[in-house]
Amino acid sequence: MSASLAARNRLAVALDLGSRQEILGAARALAPEVGVLKLGLEAFVSEGPDLVREIAAFGTRVFLDLKLHDIPNTIRRAAAAAVRTGAAILNCHAAGGPDMMKAFCEEGRKAATTAGLPRPVLIAVTVLTSLDAAALSRIGLSGSPREAAVRLALLAREAGLDGVVCSPEEIEAIRSSCGSDFFLVVPGVRPAGADTGDQKRVARPGDAIRAGADLLVVGRPILAAPDPVAAARAIVAEIAAALSATPP
Repeated sequence: MSASLAARNRLAVALDLGSRQEILGAARALAPEVGVLKLGLEAFVSEGPDLVREIAAFGTRVFLDLKLHDIPNTIRRAAAAAVRTGAAILNCHAAGGPDMMKAFCEEGRKAATTAGLPRPVLIAVTVLTSLDAAALSRIGLSGSPREAAVRLALLAREAGLDGVVCSPEEIEAIRSSCGSDFFLVVPGVRPAGADTGDQKRVARPGDAIRAGADLLVVGRPILAAPDPVAAARAIVAEIAAALSATPP
């Protein structure tokens, strides 16, 4: 794998746009530049599973970011249906507990095998990047965001999931606790000078990669840029530089 391809595969663009036409236009332009395109809850609810297939047809992997969270029996059916869209990466909420995550994992992999699809990457959300310590305290979760994220990541690993979604601030602690083969997807990534928006725990792309992130999720800094393709290429270049400076 070339260095440029390896770097490109570490970037997911969040297609958080208002219409099907905008989403498909951005997907068409960015698919040659990045390894993953992420489709979120709003777009999926509005447009349905066919949009996943349309985006995948551009030749890139799709991260279907639904953050599933329900009782295990419901999650089994939802995971199977999500896998059948052809999405390469799927997630649930670790706060749903071990039984729910096991159901998500087992049924997701079974559905892929039955449908003759590649094995999906199944991950769990730990603590949303919009939450800080004060917000966690208000909803009754003890400890810091880092402590909560590590605790939930360990539960996800025990349930058999491939990895988790975490903020840049939790990368090193989760990597240390869960091992080198645990897949870490990191939102809250902002290039220098970018607006942090509603994200509370953020980092620059190169710093997140050097800390141990496997996949960075970036939305507004690319989509709102005057030239989204150029913005994506700049982040890929920063990832490549960080990878070249990181010991194997």
